[in-house]
Amino acid sequence: MVLLQILISSVVSLVILFILTKIMGNKQISQLSMFDYIIGITIGSIAAELATDLEDPVQPAAAMIIYGIVAVLISYISTKSNKARAFFAGKPIILMTNGRLSKAKMKKARLDMNELLAMARIAGFYDLSQIETAIFEQNGNVSFLPKSLYRPATPDDMKLPVKKETLPFNVIVDGKVMERELSLAGKDPQWLREQLRQMGYKNPEEVFLASVSQAGKLSCFAMEEGK
Repeated sequence: MVLLQILISSVVSLVILFILTKIMGNKQISQLSMFDYIIGITIGSIAAELATDLEDPVQPAAAMIIYGIVAVLISYISTKSNKARAFFAGKPIILMTNGRLSKAKMKKARLDMNELLAMARIAGFYDLSQIETAIFEQNGNVSFLPKSLYRPATPDDMKLPVKKETLPFNVIVDGKVMERELSLAGKDPQWLREQLRQMGYKNPEEVFLASVSQAGKLSCFAMEEGK
């Protein structure tokens, strides 16, 4: 009987968590503000209590719903007020400007030099002298703007005409032909079979992913490694 109660309470807590997550919106961990992080931890703790509190599960469930409502209200207020957004989410901190690093701003962001260097390496910068501006964002990440000399050249810099890029059409996914995507790409099943045959595939089941580019070129990834 006790195990059945735990099972039911756990399922109810998961359902409530799922509904609250859908209402509050999906965010990656790196995109969470400090307030979102606190709310998430609190709701998770209450959900665990709901799953194990067999005597009075109503109170934890009510608390979860209240926290969810508060989070939605805070999010709504933040979208309407810049001051509220800055209060709950924080403001970006400029760590580096004109190639000069601010020790005071780094202290304010609670970042040490090793952490900044690691973030720079992850962003592809192994020399801080190549960076013009570094901004500590509200979600804890650091955005880097390279100096003009180290910025990759673009077609606009070279005055070259470019065609508009569009997303490829995934016509085969996990061995299954996506009829709608194939039609949107302007191709038919016969064309797909012929292309697969030329590439050495007997049928779509041998293909893990196949995409048609804007130029009409088919790219395939085999289901089996090494094919």
